[in-house]
Amino acid sequence: MPRETFDRELQRLEDELLVLGSMVESAIAESVEALKRRDFEASQRIIAADKDINAKRFAIESDVLVLIATQQPMASDLRALAAILDLASELERMGDYAKGIARINLMIGEEPLMKPLIDIPRMADRACSMLRRALDAFARRDVDLARAIPAEDDEIDALYNQVYRELVTYILADPKHIEQANYLLWAAHNLERFADRVTNICERVIFTVTGQMREMNVEEKGVENLPG
Repeated sequence: MPRETFDRELQRLEDELLVLGSMVESAIAESVEALKRRDFEASQRIIAADKDINAKRFAIESDVLVLIATQQPMASDLRALAAILDLASELERMGDYAKGIARINLMIGEEPLMKPLIDIPRMADRACSMLRRALDAFARRDVDLARAIPAEDDEIDALYNQVYRELVTYILADPKHIEQANYLLWAAHNLERFADRVTNICERVIFTVTGQMREMNVEEKGVENLPG
């Protein structure tokens, strides 16, 4: 394969990765909006559409492996292809968080929300912004941007802690809220983990450009989401 053809194929794969990222960003934003509006039909559509995210991931992986197997990529090319594999996997798992939030909306059922959702949508907005810019950093090979984004995870953590404290307050005031509070806490937890995976993407961007891999957030934050 001539170099020009290889470069075009590599660019196509990166473009497909950005499409996958857009699908995931839309899924997480729509899942939280559906929870906020108690839109069950929207939640069901998000759950059904998760198969499209999965299919896109596997198509990208298949094409990357074919390119690696049929060519002899240089070190920098190989890092880029490895990054595409890794990022596709991260994005597919992030899509599972959206599916999990959609399922939470259905599990809460017809019961009215105990309070208007404020901080959970804020978490979603900030996490989506982080993802969008992390993928832009990959597309532009912008190491400085990739290094700056993970610091914003502290804001997501702060909002998660605020959600937790507020839900505990509601439970103490009326224990009948325990089940719904648990569901809402899981929704917030999914968003926290979503932001953690953005940090993983930023680490991979830096590795792609520099060849150096280091953890930018070494604090382990617990188990995966429940209803993925």
